[in-house]
Amino acid sequence: MSLVLDSVTKRFGSIVALDQLTFEVPRGQVFGFLGANGAGKTTTMRIALGVLRADSGAIYWNGSPSEALPRRTWGYLPEERGLYPRMTVLEQLVFFGSLYGLPKDVAAREARAWLARFRVPDFADRRADELSKGNQQKVQFLAAILHDPEVLLMDEPFTGLDPVNVALLREAFLELRDRGKTLIFSTHQMEAAEALCESVAIVDRGRVVVGGSLAEVKRSTGRRMVIIGIAGDHQLRWIADVPGARVIRPGIERSEVEVDEGIEPDVVLAAALALGLRVTHFEIADPSLEQVFIDHVGRPVDEDLRLAPAAPGGGSDRRSGGARRRQATAPRADGPAA
Repeated sequence: MSLVLDSVTKRFGSIVALDQLTFEVPRGQVFGFLGANGAGKTTTMRIALGVLRADSGAIYWNGSPSEALPRRTWGYLPEERGLYPRMTVLEQLVFFGSLYGLPKDVAAREARAWLARFRVPDFADRRADELSKGNQQKVQFLAAILHDPEVLLMDEPFTGLDPVNVALLREAFLELRDRGKTLIFSTHQMEAAEALCESVAIVDRGRVVVGGSLAEVKRSTGRRMVIIGIAGDHQLRWIADVPGARVIRPGIERSEVEVDEGIEPDVVLAAALALGLRVTHFEIADPSLEQVFIDHVGRPVDEDLRLAPAAPGGGSDRRSGGARRRQATAPRADGPAA
């Protein structure tokens, strides 16, 4: 039993938002729907929920078309906040639960139980507009799960959350998964997907470019990686002298090094030890999801979130020549440029 998207196509005028989109989500898994802004993730979720209609293709859950399923099959966490600002948290959780057929007393009991589990029982009597954006996000998550849906669709669920709340939400994900729920979340945060997902699909311009189990997707590029940390050396210039090895993602504490096919990753470690360097970390690993995304799509997932290079002599490039030279020669610690 699974969620199946079969050749789903959707156009908005001349724009093709989804182009024969096809993938399958195994029941009882956490599934990552990955792509840059505008890739078609939100449109796909809205079609599954019946908010939009596909021009062609279909979505099935356990063999039944999505439009024939009862509303309470789905839970939905939108990216945009949709709370009523002047209602108390408890009032609106009870209201949202009633939309899915929950009796008010049951909805109130479940709401208080979940608020306590998220360590915010006092939120019950507070108005939504008195909460931070991150706490509003937690309340919306509770609204999505209060009626105990079989499938939970979440659009960028970690937006606006601090690390503590991200950890709470991740724990809730895994608990729901262990209860047999199917969780699908869209994101362009590759680290979150790697930490949580058993299967993923990377989508670009409305089409799946690669999908499957996390291990299969990470090995789809054929890359072989080493993650290495050297005390007091984050530039790793000596890697240039190791045949078939290159730094692709430098970092302060650890860097990613790619080795060519036929080259044993241990040669990187041997070269470091031969130079008398103190190795603080050495790991043979699959490429990161970020690197897989770049390989399949041809650009970083967050390219649209980075400034384009300044034009020479332009208004944003009017710093002193010395400042420009200092920036140009400073080592990068956040991976390849967009």
